[in-house]
Amino acid sequence: MTKTVTTVVAMTPHFTKPIKPSKVELCAFMSLPPAMLISPLVCVKNDPAHSLSFDPRLLKALRTQFRSIGSLNRLFTHCRYVRLVIALGEMRKPMAEIEQRLLMLIDDEPAQSRLITALAAREGWRTLVVRDAETAIATLGTRQGMALSAIILDQWVPGDEACSLIAELRSRRPALPILMLTTSASPLLAVEAMRAGATDYLVKPVAPDRMMQALRMATTREAPRDELQPLTEKMPSTPDFDAMIGAAPAFRSALAVAAKAARGHGPVLIEGESGTGKEMLVRAMQAASPRSKAPFRLLNIGAIPGNSVESALFGHEKGAFPGAFDRHIGALQHADGGTLALDEIDRLPISVQQRLLESIQKGDVRPIGARHSFRIDVRLIAASNLPLKDMVEGGHFLPELLTAISGTTVYLSPLRDRVGDISALARHFLARIGEQPGLRPLGITDAALQLLSAYDWPGNVRQLQAVLFRAAVFCEGDALTADDFPQLSDMLGDSGVGQPPVQEGMGVMLYAADGNLRPLEDIEADVIRLAIGHYRGRMTEVARRLGIGRSTLYRKLSELGIGEAG
Repeated sequence: MTKTVTTVVAMTPHFTKPIKPSKVELCAFMSLPPAMLISPLVCVKNDPAHSLSFDPRLLKALRTQFRSIGSLNRLFTHCRYVRLVIALGEMRKPMAEIEQRLLMLIDDEPAQSRLITALAAREGWRTLVVRDAETAIATLGTRQGMALSAIILDQWVPGDEACSLIAELRSRRPALPILMLTTSASPLLAVEAMRAGATDYLVKPVAPDRMMQALRMATTREAPRDELQPLTEKMPSTPDFDAMIGAAPAFRSALAVAAKAARGHGPVLIEGESGTGKEMLVRAMQAASPRSKAPFRLLNIGAIPGNSVESALFGHEKGAFPGAFDRHIGALQHADGGTLALDEIDRLPISVQQRLLESIQKGDVRPIGARHSFRIDVRLIAASNLPLKDMVEGGHFLPELLTAISGTTVYLSPLRDRVGDISALARHFLARIGEQPGLRPLGITDAALQLLSAYDWPGNVRQLQAVLFRAAVFCEGDALTADDFPQLSDMLGDSGVGQPPVQEGMGVMLYAADGNLRPLEDIEADVIRLAIGHYRGRMTEVARRLGIGRSTLYRKLSELGIGEAG
């Protein structure tokens, strides 16, 4: 029996941990989309039967794209569009015989069932479709039912109310993830479904990649569980700088830069980890910009299949490529005269990066298959989960494009670096959650805030909001307590209690960590940052409210290192 490393491939943004070549004995590469095994890069030692067949044309394309794949480690660095989940152990049968995960889809719409089945198959799922609640419950007791890894349930499934069915499924299989599809954008049904036992919910129409991401997060072993489980849907947010809560100096400084840049016309790059509030900041900048009434498009690169990104950006003519049955206007043309926001620009393929750079430099766009270009006037706001300078150094992002999109750069700190804002964020989110149908206003105890402040929040502000939403759904009292976060309590133990919340409120910190007053110069700098964010970069208003002249204000800005926005 040969000891091997079996590599399972699935679409995710980038690698999170380096992989040592010495630990890899078998690797398969999957192109996305369509999902096709290209080649084993290293065969299983002494066991050729486990090697995989490959298409030489695709392997040639792979080598052309990456140019030099001198080592597996180098190749892994390049493959930002796949994730390798590695399981070390004894492989007792060929990869082709490894059993697929089984998904039960409870849905009576044939078209939707076919779509979800096809999407799930691309990620290694086999789908069992049942048409009604009675059949679904009966299926749980069968051999197939015992092999289920997840359930997707349509809200309008015949035979029973969705929430009653969820409760019944949950009582029979407590550990099975259950995702609900709904046409209602109101949180009321979501609240009822979660109380019944749903793991997550999605509002239709659902983008294919969002649905698969939700399924992936609900079933990945490494994913957070219970109250730390992320939610796919977000609560509607106000596109306003005032809605961005936080008093940490670095955060207020970032908002000050963004508010000032919003009133210009130049490109802006926003960097920060996933969940830090980049999309919210983009919308706040758009609302405060001179182009607020002009066309606005937000394109999430990470949610678009790799072979469709170019068409989504530039558009295409009818017949430009197989499957182009109609003419499609791209996001750049749609945003003409206004603003185009590109989220997860770090996932933009190199070939498309070159085309985007040319469009920015020339001020025009040429759809795929078109004979001529169209002049455009578009302001670009880009957001990235990864530091683009590091990607440039690694050869994954064009330096010229980075220069073109980063007229102003804003960095949003992760929540673990602004622990003092957790109390204010928690109270803000609870106030908003209390306004949702089916929920009520709740307070939160100091003990609960201590617990929240002790966690490092890998999912950042978005995860904090999801945790509070789940806790509010199940809370029976008038305030959240530490008992409403049992998983956090178990994880943190005594480290999560006994310490007062680090910082509360939206004001400026007067005391340093050692208990002494901070220097007056530092406090003054924080006040100016706070004012710029609060008055959305209107410098005349900022100066008037602070009681100083504009020349004095600009001198202070120079001392703070906040330059002019384009």
